[in-house]
Amino acid sequence: HDALPICSPEPPAAPTQVQDRPALERLLGASGMTLQWLSWTSSERGQVDLSWQDRALFLKGEQRGTDGTGRVSVNGHVVRISADEFILNGTIIIEDTPDAGRRCEKSGEWRFAVTQNRKYWRLRQFEWCDYLTDYIDIYF
Repeated sequence: HDALPICSPEPPAAPTQVQDRPALERLLGASGMTLQWLSWTSSERGQVDLSWQDRALFLKGEQRGTDGTGRVSVNGHVVRISADEFILNGTIIIEDTPDAGRRCEKSGEWRFAVTQNRKYWRLRQFEWCDYLTDYIDIYF
């Protein structure tokens, strides 16, 4: 009889490179996330959860439209964080917003940055899906 293949677990993520401790503290205290098609108001922000696994920081966030349609999710490993930006290796999904039937999903390295002294990190890849400009913000 044939032996079953041995499945190896996912390799552990590399430790998150922390280049700025105050920026890390701001990220750990994240107060939500938004996609402009869903809402920018603070009461309708989506949830952001951060967790450590060994010395690697993982971020998971999601916002849903208040009427039940539309969703954005961000999920991945924070590779590096510096004073004004962090790099996330993960997946972003946008569904049914701004139009029903729209679906964008992409995995890779994503750069979120603070610009003009704003109180959030904004995804710097704006037109990564279908040439619409998506503003994904994670607030501190």
